[in-house]
Amino acid sequence: MSALIDENEIVHEAELVWLEDVGRLDYVRQSLDRLPTRRGRPAYHRDGRMIGYAVLGPGAKPSRSSGTFRRRVFWLLPHDRDTAPDGLYATGTPAEGVDPRTLAPGGKGRKTERSEGGRPSAAGQSVGRALPL
Repeated sequence: MSALIDENEIVHEAELVWLEDVGRLDYVRQSLDRLPTRRGRPAYHRDGRMIGYAVLGPGAKPSRSSGTFRRRVFWLLPHDRDTAPDGLYATGTPAEGVDPRTLAPGGKGRKTERSEGGRPSAAGQSVGRALPL
């Protein structure tokens, strides 16, 4: 969850790789996953789809016990606002959701008026979503 992501755990991020145009998304979910490598596209084992992931720099050290690296993965579920604009998250954002425009390597991101259901994104506008009253 974004509130639980400690910036010390993401300090070695070199870049964020986006698999979709995040300019069209009001929010993305983020999590810290244990992955076998610093770089490359990780396997994805959740419902929904992966939106992006972090690549770690050479200073990142693997866990002593597991040999894995903690890397952020960004994702959306089938019932998220981009595919269900009038659904559960028509307003509000899941706990682990942040506005993708506030994300940067080493920065945990934050919720915004837009991610909480304010001004709709281009995707929301394209399906005719109006502002909440």
